[in-house]
Amino acid sequence: MASGEALTSSGYIVHHLTNLTVGHGFWTFHLDSLLVSGLLGLLAFVGMAKLARNATAGVPGGLQTFVEMLVSFIDQQVKDTYHGKSPLVTPMAITIFVWVLLMNTMDLIPVDFVPLVLGWGGVHYFKSVPTTDPNLTFGMSLTVFAIMLIMGIKVKGVGGFLHEVFTVPFGAKMAPVNLLFRIIEDIAKPISLSLRLFGNMYAGEMVFILIALLGLWQLPLALPWALFHILIITLQAFVFMMLTIVYLSMASESHG
Repeated sequence: MASGEALTSSGYIVHHLTNLTVGHGFWTFHLDSLLVSGLLGLLAFVGMAKLARNATAGVPGGLQTFVEMLVSFIDQQVKDTYHGKSPLVTPMAITIFVWVLLMNTMDLIPVDFVPLVLGWGGVHYFKSVPTTDPNLTFGMSLTVFAIMLIMGIKVKGVGGFLHEVFTVPFGAKMAPVNLLFRIIEDIAKPISLSLRLFGNMYAGEMVFILIALLGLWQLPLALPWALFHILIITLQAFVFMMLTIVYLSMASESHG
């Protein structure tokens, strides 16, 4: 922990909300967000692959049962929401939910634990919750947005996609207005998708930091908030997943 900032409440808060960065200006990379999200993604991939290899058709273990229930639940959500035909949507939904849930779960680690351990190695700033970084959540939402556009063009064709852009909802005579509305709608999707996840997780992390400032008095507050926060981190992963499915469904539907 930086020596001067740790002495005041404001310095303590700034310390815990400062990313480990490299580079300058636009090309500043948040190494903590990239490292933690990458390791958790690798953990999810390796864990699910290992579980799939060891899956049994007989009496499943507890972890296999949980994963099967999770996959069945998400698959049902996709069937109820996505009205097109694509083998990509269900695997993507599962990947998004598991990955975002793992990143959100990092918020349950005590706020002083990771900075204290890394501080012994000379790393003074490190945010261990990637989803409290708007750069990461916005990057994820832009990826979803790009897939949405690609899927829309693939399903409708270039001509059908452009026809929808310029004729919906007011017809071809109002093409400039239709285009303006479409641009606003499309810009709002990734922004709202990213800010919803970031805002909720950032607020939750801030509450943990404020509770930690209470010293020993934090004990009766930290556990109840952590238990309540389990609902938040799960709900936010579910919301991000569901909005992704909805956007892909909208991209696959024809309005012509």
